[in-house]
Amino acid sequence: MKTVPFGKTDMPVSNLCLGTMQFGWTADEAASFEVMDAFVTAGGNFIDTADIYSRWSAGNPGGVSEEIIGRWMKARGNRNSLIIATKVRGPMWDGRDGEGLSRSHITRAVEDSLHRLQVDTLDLYQTHWPDEKTPMEDTFAVFGELVASGKVRYIGVSNYTTKQLNEAHALSPQFVSLQPHYNLVWREEYESRKMLFCEANGIAVIPYSPLEGGFLSGKYRRGQKPPKSARAAGARRFMTEDGFTVVEALEAIASRKGSSVAAVAIAWLLHRPAVVSPIIGANSRAQLADLLPAADLTLEEVDMRLLNDASELFTRAQPVD
Repeated sequence: MKTVPFGKTDMPVSNLCLGTMQFGWTADEAASFEVMDAFVTAGGNFIDTADIYSRWSAGNPGGVSEEIIGRWMKARGNRNSLIIATKVRGPMWDGRDGEGLSRSHITRAVEDSLHRLQVDTLDLYQTHWPDEKTPMEDTFAVFGELVASGKVRYIGVSNYTTKQLNEAHALSPQFVSLQPHYNLVWREEYESRKMLFCEANGIAVIPYSPLEGGFLSGKYRRGQKPPKSARAAGARRFMTEDGFTVVEALEAIASRKGSSVAAVAIAWLLHRPAVVSPIIGANSRAQLADLLPAADLTLEEVDMRLLNDASELFTRAQPVD
């Protein structure tokens, strides 16, 4: 795995980021420890989580992923060699300020995240999605205070429109990254306007859902009935003639390069403008091993043209912001 600059910061990160939504949900603590161990052994140092993970799972109060990461860092004694990112916005307790990006929510939520992660400073603190009920000026004023206090190093956003990105950029010099939904079958939302903004302003892009619910891993085939699972249901909307054309292009390149389909899909992102570190997730060491080759996989111009052409018409009708 390579280490690259994180946008305009002095913070070096691995060119793959380990997403941890599955920790405490579809991966228990022992499996989560194994995945993190394998990730850092491969040269990874960038770990992304959120306070809400995984509150939607029965019996999960939220914060469980952060707690698992905190216990792992304490057991391994490796906090100083890692870049830790988490997110704030979702519902975490009862009451009027139980969710959102208000001063009262953020000031409590950040302390809770620091405690669960067992750290003094968050390297990257991100808004999980916008809060239309709170003026952005108020949100970024609180973030500025957190940076000044040393509790946070840098600020990032996720799921913002281009208009909101411009507002955030004007409000905060500590705003350095965008976490968008972006992959080979979901392109227009990022590429239409956000890509140019991020390029022009040195914003580091860390895409989530690089495999679109497993659709771009090659597990689904044209003409085959998909399995009955929540993940397959999420990928079903891409199971069209044009969608499978994208997968078959990935398969052709993977076969030629001796790599996995999933690794090629992630490598495509690493060849796109402003993308620094796609967020990958795994429930096991074996699943992670299928993704890690993307970090060092070079795609030639002919490969990129094949993938871009295969996906262009399929993605053109998608929302642009």
